[in-house]
Amino acid sequence: MNFHRRRYPYYNRLRRLLPLVIAVSLSLLILFAFLSFLAPPPGDSDRLPPRVRYSSNDAIKATGFHIPRAGGRSDRDIWRSRNAEFFFGCSNASSKFANSKAVTRNDRYLVIATSGGLNQQRTGIVDAVVAARILNATLVVPKLDQKSYWKDASDFSHIFDVDWFISVLSGDVRIIKQLPLKGGRTWSTSRMRVPRKCNERCYINRVLPVLLKRHAVQLNKFDYRLSNKLSDDLQKLRCRVNYHALKFTDPILTMGNELVRRMRLRSKHFIALHLRYEPDMLAFSGCYYGGGDKERRELAAIRRRWKTLHINNPEKQRRQGRCPLTPEEVGLMLRALGYGSDVHIYVASGEVYGGEESLAPLKALFPHFYSKDTIATKEELEPFSSYSSRMAALDFLVCDESDVFVTNNNGNMAKILAGRRRYLGHKPTVRPNAKKLYRLFMNKENTTWEEFSSKVRSFQRGFMGEPKEVRAGRGEFHENPSTCICEDTEAKAKAQLESRKLGKKNKSTNKDAAVTVTNDDQTEEDDPDWSEPDYEEEQSDLQDRGLYNGTSLDYDDPSTSDEPELEAMLSD
Repeated sequence: MNFHRRRYPYYNRLRRLLPLVIAVSLSLLILFAFLSFLAPPPGDSDRLPPRVRYSSNDAIKATGFHIPRAGGRSDRDIWRSRNAEFFFGCSNASSKFANSKAVTRNDRYLVIATSGGLNQQRTGIVDAVVAARILNATLVVPKLDQKSYWKDASDFSHIFDVDWFISVLSGDVRIIKQLPLKGGRTWSTSRMRVPRKCNERCYINRVLPVLLKRHAVQLNKFDYRLSNKLSDDLQKLRCRVNYHALKFTDPILTMGNELVRRMRLRSKHFIALHLRYEPDMLAFSGCYYGGGDKERRELAAIRRRWKTLHINNPEKQRRQGRCPLTPEEVGLMLRALGYGSDVHIYVASGEVYGGEESLAPLKALFPHFYSKDTIATKEELEPFSSYSSRMAALDFLVCDESDVFVTNNNGNMAKILAGRRRYLGHKPTVRPNAKKLYRLFMNKENTTWEEFSSKVRSFQRGFMGEPKEVRAGRGEFHENPSTCICEDTEAKAKAQLESRKLGKKNKSTNKDAAVTVTNDDQTEEDDPDWSEPDYEEEQSDLQDRGLYNGTSLDYDDPSTSDEPELEAMLSD
C-alpha cells in the first residue's frame, strides 16, 4: 500500500507533462514542413555524379583537381596542324590511266544499291565508281537506301548534284542516270552481292562472268565492298569521286554555308563536335555508362530489336576503347587539350541519351554551345527536317568547314571527315584515343588537373589529324587516303633550314629564345616523353570492318547481314 502511494505523485506529474511534450513535437513538425516547402528544388548539378560539380564559377571543382576555365595550352597552335602547309591533296590520274571512252564496253551496265545512312552510302557511291572502272562497265547513278532504319525517301539527285557528278567523272567512268530500254522495256538486271573488301581479282572472277552473260548486274547492300588495297590509279579515282565529284545540291550547300557563316559571326574559330550518343547507338555498342538499373533496362529493351546481336562484357568493351566517349568526357578531353570556356562549339548529334542531364557537364565546360536547331529557324530547316540524310548533309558541311573537328566515336562520318580534312589541308581532327583515355577517366579523382591534362595530351598524340600520324595503308582508305596526299619536300626543307638559321641567330643573343624555336621544331620522336602511338594495336580491330565501333558481330560474310536495320545502325 505504501508502495502505491509513493509512485502515485510520479504518474500525476508525467500526465501533466505529456500534453506539453506533444505540443512541442507538433510545433517542430510543422516548422520542418514549412522550411521544406520554402527550400528551392534540387538543380541539375545535384543529379550529376557526386565526384564532379559543374557551375558557373571560375573553375569546375572535382575531387582531386580543379578544372580551369581557360585552356592554358601555350606550346602549340590549337587551331592548326603542325607542318600542314607542306602537304596537299593530289589525285590526278597518271598517264597510264586510259580515258573512259577507250575502255568502257557498251554492253556492260552496273547498278548499285547502297546501304545505311548518308555517310555509309557515300562510301558505297565512291566504291561503285571504282568497281565500274574495274569491270569496264557503264555505271547507272547509284540507288540510295530508302527502306532500312533511316526511312529516308531521298534519291541521289535530292542530295548530290547529279549532273556535276557525271561531268567530273566523264573521263574516268561513263555514268548514266538510268538503264536504257531494251526492246521497249526496262533492262532486267541480275542481282547479286559481293563479299566485303572485294579486290580487283574478286570483281573479275565473281561479277564479270555474270555481267558478260546478262549485260546488266545490280550489286545490293553495297557498302565497304571494295578492298582498301588497290592500284594507285584506282585509289586516286576514289579520291576524285569523294573529294571532287560528290557535291551537295544547291539548297543543301546554301543552307549549310549559311550555318557556317552564322558560326563565324559568333567567333573567329569554332569546334564542330560529332556526338554519337543516341539511345539506339549506345544499345548497339553494348557499353554501360553508369546509369544504374534504369539504363540497363532501357538499353536492354532496345537491344532486343536485333536477334543476331551478340552482347559483350560492357567493362571489357570500355577497356578496349570500343565505347564512345560521354559528353562529359569529350568536354574534359578538349579542356585538357587547351580549349577554354570561351570556345564556341557546334554540336552535330541526334537524340542524346539522358537529354539535358547528359549534356549539362559539356555545356558547363563550354557554354557557347550551338546546333543547327539553335542557329537556324524552324522555317529555314523545314525543307530538310523530314529527311535524315539531308539533315545529316547540313551537319557534314558545318563539320567540314570547322576549324577543329572532334568526334566521340569512330563511325562512318568520323572516318570520312577525317580523310577529307587530311586531303584538304590537314585541318585539326581530334579522334579520342579511347583505349588509353578510359583508364584516365576512371581514375581522375585520384590525380591533379595538371597530371590529368598532361596525360590527355600525351595519349592524344597520333590522334589529332596531323600529317603522317597514321602510317600509309593503315585503317580505312576513306579515313586515311595516303595515296592521294603529297608532300612538298622542297618547301619543307627550305623552311627547316631557315628555322635552324633563325635558331642560331637567336642563340647568339638570347639563349632562351633559341630554346623556344627548337621546341617548336622538335619532332615528336625527339620528345623524351613521347612514344609512337601503337596505331596498329589501337585500331586494328576497326580497320577491316564496316562496323560502327568494332563490336564483335562479323559482317565479312554477307550471310550474317540478314537484318537490314542492324547494318544501318552501324552507319553515320
